[in-house]
Amino acid sequence: MLLDCGCPGEYPDWHRQDIDLGNQCAHTLPIPMLLSMPLAYTVYLQRQQHNIDQLELKERWPGLVLTRSGLFRGSLTRLLEDSQSMSRFVRYLPAPFQVHGLLHHGNVSTSAKPIRAIQQQLLDSGRMPHELYLCHLTCPRCSPQRGGDQILLLRRWSAHARLQRRAGR
Repeated sequence: MLLDCGCPGEYPDWHRQDIDLGNQCAHTLPIPMLLSMPLAYTVYLQRQQHNIDQLELKERWPGLVLTRSGLFRGSLTRLLEDSQSMSRFVRYLPAPFQVHGLLHHGNVSTSAKPIRAIQQQLLDSGRMPHELYLCHLTCPRCSPQRGGDQILLLRRWSAHARLQRRAGR
């Protein structure tokens, strides 16, 4: 269910869990960034929603957007139910696509410590952390009614033999 403000009404309970999103159908839209800050973020969110509606695709969790940032390029990814589409933005995520989730109660400015904690936990367990995905679950309009700012942090990881030996596994 998508709320009026565009936030997801329901989202997966991935707090402190490892999830494999491999072979999951997804709509990925590249977006421009400047020093890891998205440019025209709302415009690209609306463009992606319009594209999904035009293609008549069904989202697994409507409104749940995985935002990956980079120095000059990033992407918006929405998980879809299995479907066939000729769109260049619809693809299946590579297998394995392991992510570790953490539900952060706060905004982006307070997320540095939880991000470092996820990274250290992954390294201690012998896994190599890769890109970070942010899923904004609330916006400034709906956050007072829904318990404050919430961000689902997803850190992609892969097994690493040297780190596993060092961790003693």
